[in-house]
Amino acid sequence: MASQSAPPSFQTALLAGALAGTTVDLSLFPLDTLKTRLQSAQGFFASGGFRGIYRGVGSCVIGSAPGAAFFFVTYETTKGFLSATGSTTTTTTTTHTGDGKGKGLSSPGVQHGIAASLGEIAACAVRVPTEVIKQRAQAGQHGGSSLSSLLHILHQRSAIGLTGVWRELYRGWGITVMREVPFTVLQFPLWESLKKWGRERRQRTGRGLFGDSATGKDAKDVSAPESALYGSLAGGFAAALTTPLDVLKTRIMLSERREGVVNVIRTIWRDGKTKTGSGIRPFFSGIGPRVMWISIGGAIFLGSYQSVVNAFEGTTRKKRSGGELSL
Repeated sequence: MASQSAPPSFQTALLAGALAGTTVDLSLFPLDTLKTRLQSAQGFFASGGFRGIYRGVGSCVIGSAPGAAFFFVTYETTKGFLSATGSTTTTTTTTHTGDGKGKGLSSPGVQHGIAASLGEIAACAVRVPTEVIKQRAQAGQHGGSSLSSLLHILHQRSAIGLTGVWRELYRGWGITVMREVPFTVLQFPLWESLKKWGRERRQRTGRGLFGDSATGKDAKDVSAPESALYGSLAGGFAAALTTPLDVLKTRIMLSERREGVVNVIRTIWRDGKTKTGSGIRPFFSGIGPRVMWISIGGAIFLGSYQSVVNAFEGTTRKKRSGGELSL
């Protein structure tokens, strides 16, 4: 069916994910810095304001590629496995009951949600330490340097031991997973649904959303610009709804000492009531830059990912059939 496409190979997902992650994180790093400073307990200008918006970029450079690669390899592998399992279940159900309607794991939305969740958990193995270091540098702590932020943590080994250093590097792991899983459960099923609609439209009309013509083998997936548009819409929607979880993650990672999530929620609520008269408002601090950053980032991230996937898949088809390369 044209509404379905085979998952890319391990190597394709690895390289496409690494390239997409590095591209979006570096190109939109200033917006991420502004968002972090708006969410900081010290306040926007006390954390640096509009100065030094590339503080912490070193940590971003090191962590972007492996984090994104971990995500997409896990996502595509899990999605392929669940799709095969769901197809088998659906076939069995149809044979015995005559009912071909997808239920449980045979539902694409469920498959994409599970795959995205597992992908985010895998990516957090790399993302959380780099986020801790990056956000402290962005907020002006330890001279605004990624290296100084890392050394500050490592130098605590004599006082807190190796386990303590490990816990400090992974501070905010729980809340990061709590933020990323709902975000991806919203973003990726919506992105995949929009792509499915695009593929069906492409086969029906013979043209993509932006007028590019493609039929037959080239109609198996949407173009990179089309994927970018869908990624932007899905990302912006998911970003707005998960902003409170992002605020909690930022506060926990920037705090001078380890704090529980409940205590941080109480502090934010109390400070909000004192400063603005609203306990809810601070939980949406930085929503503008966050939605803008992830909407643009979703376009770049998922658009460049789709571009690389299409390029690799096109090269594979060219080698197999001797045909013309099509992106």
